[in-house]
Amino acid sequence: MNLKRATCGICQRPLSTCICRWIAPVQSTLSVLLLQHPMETTNAKNTARLLHLSLPGSTLAVGEQFDEEALRALLDGPRRPVLLYPDTPGDASLGIAPAPPFDPAWADQAEDLLLVVLDATWRKSRKMLYLNPLLQALPRLALRDVPASQYHIRKAHAPGQLSTFEATVHALAQIEGIEARYAPLLAAFDGFIGQQQALMQPA
Repeated sequence: MNLKRATCGICQRPLSTCICRWIAPVQSTLSVLLLQHPMETTNAKNTARLLHLSLPGSTLAVGEQFDEEALRALLDGPRRPVLLYPDTPGDASLGIAPAPPFDPAWADQAEDLLLVVLDATWRKSRKMLYLNPLLQALPRLALRDVPASQYHIRKAHAPGQLSTFEATVHALAQIEGIEARYAPLLAAFDGFIGQQQALMQPA
């Protein structure tokens, strides 16, 4: 008989590994759209669900190559979409078109911005960008002067690489210029990491 483990209806994880205790709701000035690669949905180390639950009004959509009309519906609205993604030297060789950089002056109209975030491994995020021309056309925001990642439970592709959770929180703080607003989120993230590390320890 196949017995399915009881799952939390909020964080969608097994009750034994529920992460709801680490939800720390913070109302951001920007809107946030999280585009999650399907392979991340069942990964216990993924942080997008916790981030989504901690940012009221954020949207979480799952896919790799999105239907163009559906993606356009997510991007088109009263807010100007900006993609949290750095331009890298190898993008052009992959057929990824260059995009205009984020204009720092836009920070003065943070309430009019939609921060679009790709939740995937570095390799998969580049594929998502390649497969979705609408994303390639968005202005891109690259983070600056961020602290070292606390995401010790997952191997980084390159030095300085952050988790989706950390990158989004730092981006919001930098654009809005309000670091203190997001301190509770980073504290909750540390708690989440501690829980995952404990679960990874041999019994």
